[in-house]
Amino acid sequence: MTMAPLPGAELVQKPLQLYRYLLRCCRQLPEENIRQHYRHAIRQSFKVHEDEDSPERIQQIIKRAVEDADWVMNKYKKQK
Repeated sequence: MTMAPLPGAELVQKPLQLYRYLLRCCRQLPEENIRQHYRHAIRQSFKVHEDEDSPERIQQIIKRAVEDADWVMNKYKKQK
C-alpha cells in the first residue's frame, strides 16, 4: 500500500478541496519549472471538468487525481 503524498488526502471529498490539496502537493516539488508545469496541468484539468455534475464521476476524478499526485510525489522523492 502506498502512502498519500500529503496528510489529508483521505479527507478530500469535494472538487475545491481536491484543487487546494493538489496545489499544496505542488509546493513540495523540487524545482520551480516542475511546480509551474503541474500547477498549469491542475488548472487545465479543473477547467475541463468544471461542468461535471455526476457525483459518482466526481468521486472517480478525485480518487484518480489523488492517486496521480501520489505517483508524481513519489517520482520526485526518489530523484532527490
